[in-house]
Amino acid sequence: MKNDRFEIPITVRSGAAGTNLALNSAREASHFLLNTWPGKRTPKHRAALQACHDAIAGEKAVMTARRAFIAAARKADVFVSDKPPV
Repeated sequence: MKNDRFEIPITVRSGAAGTNLALNSAREASHFLLNTWPGKRTPKHRAALQACHDAIAGEKAVMTARRAFIAAARKADVFVSDKPPV
């Protein structure tokens, strides 16, 4: 199995209560994109999903998936942080 873990987790808002959720890997980000994503599935959403799947398969760098996910999360207004926890 390929290593699809992010060096630094991505924190997003999840659910109606706005609970923060830390995503630690391309697999977790893909799951969020498929099952928890709020609102419309925009081109940035589709690009992030493809990048995550490519990273899981070892076809692209995990950093590429991380960047694509952050771009989609910002667009959907669920992005919280991409900094290490303090």
